[in-house]
This record gives sequence, C-alpha cells and structure tokens, in this order.
Amino acid sequence: MKARRKIKCIPEQEKNSRSHKAHFLVLYNDDIHTIDYVTNSLMNICGHSPEQALQCTIIIHNKGSYEVRKGTINYLTPMKTALSEKRLKATIK
Repeated sequence: MKARRKIKCIPEQEKNSRSHKAHFLVLYNDDIHTIDYVTNSLMNICGHSPEQALQCTIIIHNKGSYEVRKGTINYLTPMKTALSEKRLKATIK
C-alpha cells in the first residue's frame, strides 16, 4: 500500500496575493562600494556562498544590476532592508 502525501491547499485569494507570489531581490551597481564589501554583504545577508556572492557581485559590476535572490515579499523584505542599511541599492521586483 502506498503512503499518501499530504497536500496543503492554499486558498485562491492567497495564491494570487503579492506576498505568496515569487519576486526577485535586485541589487544595483554603484561607484562607492568595493567588490569585497558587496560580496561580504551578500554572504552575510542573503546567505550566499563565497563563490556565489562573488559571481553575483561581478555580474552586478558588469551589467549594472542582478537578481540576487528569489522568494516571496515576506522572505525578501528583511534582506532588502539589511542591504539598504549597508547603503546598497536594492529593490524587490
């Protein structure tokens, strides 16, 4: 006999709400902060590995911005706030 998986149903109004929809935390390049500063910020705030943080930082430096994290508004907002407190420009899209 197969074990049944429990499926969590999300009410329709929650499925379409902004807080449960996938968003991106976008970090922008600036001429003030060093690559090391941004890399360390991504590791400490977003939980990136050193390699991942450095790759994101290089992309931000070369392209001007990058989606450094994906998640719900509730998940991303504290990260955006912490990055902003470090004087890094970040938005949630």
